[in-house]
Amino acid sequence: MKRVYVTRGLPEPALKPLRDLFETEVWDRNEPIPRGHLSEVLGDVDGLLCMLTDEIDATLLGRAPRLEVISQMAVGVDNIDVEECHRLGIPVGHTPDVLTETVADTAFALLASIVRRLPEGEKIVRRGEWGPWSPTFLNGRDLHGTTLGIIGMGRIGKAVSRRCAGFNMEVVYTSRSAKPDLDARRLDLSELLGRADHVVICVSLNIETHHLIGVKELEMMKETAYLVNVSRGPVVDTNALVEALKAGAIAGAALDVTDPEPLPAEHPLLGLDSCLVVPHIASSSVRTREAMARLAVDNLVAGLEGREMPARYRQDRREQSD
Repeated sequence: MKRVYVTRGLPEPALKPLRDLFETEVWDRNEPIPRGHLSEVLGDVDGLLCMLTDEIDATLLGRAPRLEVISQMAVGVDNIDVEECHRLGIPVGHTPDVLTETVADTAFALLASIVRRLPEGEKIVRRGEWGPWSPTFLNGRDLHGTTLGIIGMGRIGKAVSRRCAGFNMEVVYTSRSAKPDLDARRLDLSELLGRADHVVICVSLNIETHHLIGVKELEMMKETAYLVNVSRGPVVDTNALVEALKAGAIAGAALDVTDPEPLPAEHPLLGLDSCLVVPHIASSSVRTREAMARLAVDNLVAGLEGREMPARYRQDRREQSD
């Protein structure tokens, strides 16, 4: 019987197909599996179901002589050496589509929260500093009638774009290819940054997008503009963002992902009222996480049975994010 390893506890209904078909072991602690332990167990494993917190590099793959299939419970696979997997003939599965709408919901929730200054208001109430009503108190900015710039018009970018119609927003975007089916204008990055009132980052992390938003790009944005990141933390140069926010070069930022991650409690971003940070929860709805787990399991089962995965990662599909 083939043996599989799952690097985090999942709902038992999702795990049942694995338990029925294979010898299945699960790392059931609510923390990432230590690299040393993962290295040990991989020596006798045919299939791996992993998380974005697991670094699957060439060294680790070299210690897994039986490994046939990797299935990741995420869309992005920047933590996996996919080129080495390809060289070794190990297909990699991921979980696109099933989390798209939930992540887009979160992107808009983050944008609305920072633009309307909701975190600041909530803190004031909790501190007992809510005073008499004032016409200028906590004046934020609007979403309706503004221009939203989307960096990366893949699945999630398109879902974010669809939500703009309800706010009567103009949409501009950057993309590796034109999207003629969208009611939106394609611009290069510098044009988008200079035009948009709000910018949402939806690209995957790779060599091309690492620190895509740095000092120069932040300087291109309007002083009244807001930045939202629901892709990966290293797409934004954290130090550059801190300085831009401190200097008032942009109005604010809302981040589901950071670099480093998790962000230390003493990090300067967390001392800024103009920055909202949440702990990488863009896809964290009950229904979506259950769907991600099912798809990750289906990918692993199909791969180990010699069938085509429902969602095999293709290296040429770069405009995607989890």
